[in-house]
Amino acid sequence: MRIGIVGSGKIGGTLTELFARQGHEVTVANSRGPEALAELVERAGDNAHAGTVADAASFGDVVVVAIPVAAYDTLPSGRFDGKVVIDTGNYYPSRDGEIDVLESDETTSTELLGESLPGARLVKAFNTMNYVPLGNEGRPGQPRGERLAIFIAGDDRDAKELVSGLIDELGFAPVDTGTLAEGGRRQQPGAPIYNNPLRADEAEAALSS
Repeated sequence: MRIGIVGSGKIGGTLTELFARQGHEVTVANSRGPEALAELVERAGDNAHAGTVADAASFGDVVVVAIPVAAYDTLPSGRFDGKVVIDTGNYYPSRDGEIDVLESDETTSTELLGESLPGARLVKAFNTMNYVPLGNEGRPGQPRGERLAIFIAGDDRDAKELVSGLIDELGFAPVDTGTLAEGGRRQQPGAPIYNNPLRADEAEAALSS
């Protein structure tokens, strides 16, 4: 699969390496330009390439957005039309500044991204797990019950199924928290499942409690 990744920080960089090592073709971008990505691309191997943000968005059948919430409105909107977009972001007022509609819980950060990318098929994922277990704790081939959960939320069933398949490839257990509105709130910083590594059965029990 062709995967674009916008953002080369801890989550974006880790996913670049993981997806490339699984055999996917990856184009990664950041705000500093392709030249700043040489070290990451070398680590990720032959399947990874550096590009601009527009390149990554155009390249991917799936596009990962791993940038601060405050930067969502800088994305080239039309390049994401029709794409399955995985939002890995979390709202941190100390970093992003206070955003009124998020402070009031009027909406979620992923729904806010959707306002900037109205043609995208959004899925929230990879935002509740620290990059260290994400990079090291995947168990491909192991039973679901032995895998750590990665939570997903979204309104597009087919998009969620595609993202679930990618999560499974990486050796984690996809666990659905619901819609972007309801499920997205269940994944936000401060929620019980946020930054709380859980096996699949533990995760499902936590969501049902």
